[in-house]
Amino acid sequence: MATLNKVMLIGRLTDNPDAPRTLPSGGTVVKFRFAVGRSRKNPQTGQWENDPNPLYIDCEAFSRPDSKRNLPDLITQYAKKGDALYIEGRLQLDQWEDKNGGGKRSKHKVVVENLEFLGSRTPEGGGGFSGGGRPAGSRTGAPLPPDDGGDDYPDAEAGDNGGIPF
Repeated sequence: MATLNKVMLIGRLTDNPDAPRTLPSGGTVVKFRFAVGRSRKNPQTGQWENDPNPLYIDCEAFSRPDSKRNLPDLITQYAKKGDALYIEGRLQLDQWEDKNGGGKRSKHKVVVENLEFLGSRTPEGGGGFSGGGRPAGSRTGAPLPPDDGGDDYPDAEAGDNGGIPF
Protein backbone atom coordinates (compact mmCIF):
# COMPACT_ATOMS: atom_id res chain seq x y z
CA MET A 1 0.00 0.00 0.00
CA ALA A 2 1.35 3.43 -0.94
CA THR A 3 1.62 6.16 1.68
CA LEU A 4 1.98 9.93 1.53
CA ASN A 5 3.58 12.22 4.10
CA LYS A 6 3.27 15.77 2.73
CA VAL A 7 2.56 19.00 4.61
CA MET A 8 1.78 22.37 3.00
CA LEU A 9 1.28 25.33 5.33
CA ILE A 10 0.99 29.10 5.17
CA GLY A 11 1.70 30.93 8.39
CA ARG A 12 4.12 33.20 10.21
CA LEU A 13 7.34 32.77 12.13
CA THR A 14 6.76 33.16 15.87
CA ASP A 15 10.36 34.25 16.48
CA ASN A 16 13.62 34.66 14.60
CA PRO A 17 15.08 31.30 13.49
CA ASP A 18 17.70 29.68 15.71
CA ALA A 19 21.34 29.89 14.61
CA PRO A 20 22.21 27.10 12.16
CA ARG A 21 23.90 24.04 13.65
CA THR A 22 26.51 21.97 11.83
CA LEU A 23 25.78 18.26 11.71
CA PRO A 24 28.36 15.45 11.91
CA SER A 25 27.66 14.75 8.22
CA GLY A 26 28.85 18.28 7.34
CA GLY A 27 25.38 19.58 6.56
CA THR A 28 23.52 22.20 8.57
CA VAL A 29 20.13 22.40 10.27
CA VAL A 30 18.09 25.38 11.41
CA LYS A 31 15.08 25.22 13.74
CA PHE A 32 12.17 27.64 13.93
CA ARG A 33 8.59 27.85 15.21
CA PHE A 34 5.71 28.51 12.89
CA ALA A 35 2.13 29.56 13.63
CA VAL A 36 -0.82 28.69 11.41
CA GLY A 37 -4.50 29.40 11.79
CA ARG A 38 -7.53 29.55 9.60
CA SER A 39 -10.16 32.09 8.71
CA ARG A 40 -13.89 31.58 8.96
CA LYS A 41 -16.81 33.55 7.72
CA ASN A 42 -18.99 34.89 10.53
CA PRO A 43 -22.56 33.90 9.62
CA GLN A 44 -24.07 36.97 11.32
CA THR A 45 -21.81 39.67 9.86
CA GLY A 46 -20.61 37.97 6.69
CA GLN A 47 -17.04 39.10 7.54
CA TRP A 48 -13.99 36.84 7.56
CA GLU A 49 -12.51 36.34 11.04
CA ASN A 50 -9.17 34.86 12.05
CA ASP A 51 -9.06 31.81 14.31
CA PRO A 52 -8.25 32.96 17.87
CA ASN A 53 -6.39 29.68 18.54
CA PRO A 54 -3.48 29.28 16.10
CA LEU A 55 -1.37 26.11 15.99
CA TYR A 56 2.30 26.46 16.90
CA ILE A 57 4.52 24.05 14.99
CA ASP A 58 8.21 23.24 15.43
CA CYS A 59 10.05 23.10 12.11
CA GLU A 60 13.53 22.05 10.96
CA ALA A 61 15.26 22.65 7.63
CA PHE A 62 18.36 20.72 6.58
CA SER A 63 20.94 21.44 3.93
CA ARG A 64 21.21 18.67 1.36
CA PRO A 65 24.36 18.00 -0.63
CA ASP A 66 22.33 17.27 -3.78
CA SER A 67 20.49 20.62 -3.64
CA LYS A 68 21.61 23.82 -5.39
CA ARG A 69 20.42 25.90 -2.46
CA ASN A 70 20.93 25.76 1.26
CA LEU A 71 17.60 26.09 3.09
CA PRO A 72 19.16 26.77 6.53
CA ASP A 73 21.19 29.67 5.10
CA LEU A 74 18.17 31.02 3.21
CA ILE A 75 15.99 30.92 6.33
CA THR A 76 18.69 32.36 8.62
CA GLN A 77 19.55 35.20 6.24
CA TYR A 78 16.07 36.29 5.13
CA ALA A 79 13.41 35.05 7.59
CA LYS A 80 12.49 37.18 10.60
CA LYS A 81 9.84 37.05 13.33
CA GLY A 82 6.38 37.75 11.89
CA ASP A 83 7.30 36.93 8.27
CA ALA A 84 4.66 35.09 6.28
CA LEU A 85 5.93 31.88 4.67
CA TYR A 86 4.61 29.01 2.63
CA ILE A 87 6.37 25.80 3.61
CA GLU A 88 6.27 22.29 2.21
CA GLY A 89 7.66 19.32 4.01
CA ARG A 90 6.88 16.13 5.87
CA LEU A 91 5.80 15.23 9.38
CA GLN A 92 8.30 13.53 11.66
CA LEU A 93 7.81 12.15 15.17
CA ASP A 94 10.50 12.87 17.78
CA GLN A 95 10.58 10.69 20.91
CA TRP A 96 12.74 11.02 24.02
CA GLU A 97 12.89 10.20 27.74
CA ASP A 98 11.97 13.06 30.05
CA LYS A 99 15.04 14.15 32.05
CA ASN A 100 12.93 14.64 35.18
CA GLY A 101 11.62 11.08 35.24
CA GLY A 102 8.37 11.98 33.52
CA GLY A 103 8.55 8.98 31.20
CA LYS A 104 8.57 8.87 27.45
CA ARG A 105 7.78 12.13 25.62
CA SER A 106 7.04 12.80 21.95
CA LYS A 107 6.09 15.55 19.53
CA HIS A 108 5.46 15.96 15.85
CA LYS A 109 7.47 18.47 13.83
CA VAL A 110 7.66 19.50 10.18
CA VAL A 111 10.86 18.81 8.27
CA VAL A 112 10.89 21.61 5.69
CA GLU A 113 11.79 20.59 2.14
CA ASN A 114 10.76 23.76 0.31
CA LEU A 115 9.62 27.27 1.16
CA GLU A 116 8.45 30.53 -0.35
CA PHE A 117 8.44 33.96 1.23
CA LEU A 118 5.04 35.64 1.03
CA GLY A 119 4.41 39.36 0.99
CA SER A 120 6.74 41.92 -0.47
CA ARG A 121 9.68 44.00 0.57
CA THR A 122 9.55 47.72 0.80
CA PRO A 123 11.24 49.58 -2.10
CA GLU A 124 13.93 51.03 0.19
CA GLY A 125 14.82 47.50 1.31
CA GLY A 126 16.65 46.77 -1.91
CA GLY A 127 16.15 44.12 -4.53
CA GLY A 128 15.85 40.44 -3.98
CA PHE A 129 12.17 39.77 -4.43
CA SER A 130 10.91 38.65 -7.77
CA GLY A 131 7.48 39.67 -8.97
CA GLY A 132 6.01 36.70 -7.10
CA GLY A 133 6.80 38.21 -3.71
CA ARG A 134 9.66 35.93 -2.72
CA PRO A 135 13.44 36.12 -2.73
CA ALA A 136 14.90 35.45 -6.15
CA GLY A 137 15.76 31.79 -6.45
CA SER A 138 13.70 30.66 -3.47
CA ARG A 139 12.02 28.07 -5.64
CA THR A 140 14.12 27.93 -8.79
CA GLY A 141 17.52 27.21 -7.28
CA ALA A 142 18.99 30.37 -8.85
CA PRO A 143 21.51 32.26 -6.70
CA LEU A 144 20.19 34.65 -4.10
CA PRO A 145 20.98 38.37 -4.31
CA PRO A 146 23.92 39.67 -2.27
CA ASP A 147 23.05 40.99 1.17
CA ASP A 148 23.40 44.78 1.19
CA GLY A 149 23.20 44.91 4.99
CA GLY A 150 19.85 46.71 4.87
CA ASP A 151 16.74 45.71 6.77
CA ASP A 152 15.06 43.75 3.99
CA TYR A 153 12.17 42.59 6.15
CA PRO A 154 10.60 45.39 8.18
CA ASP A 155 8.77 44.36 11.33
CA ALA A 156 5.15 43.46 10.76
CA GLU A 157 2.88 46.43 11.34
CA ALA A 158 0.28 46.16 14.08
CA GLY A 159 -2.82 44.56 12.65
CA ASP A 160 -0.90 43.28 9.61
CA ASN A 161 -0.02 39.88 11.04
CA GLY A 162 -3.06 37.97 9.89
CA GLY A 163 -4.46 37.88 13.41
CA ILE A 164 -1.73 35.59 14.76
CA PRO A 165 -0.80 36.89 18.22
CA PHE A 166 2.94 37.64 18.07
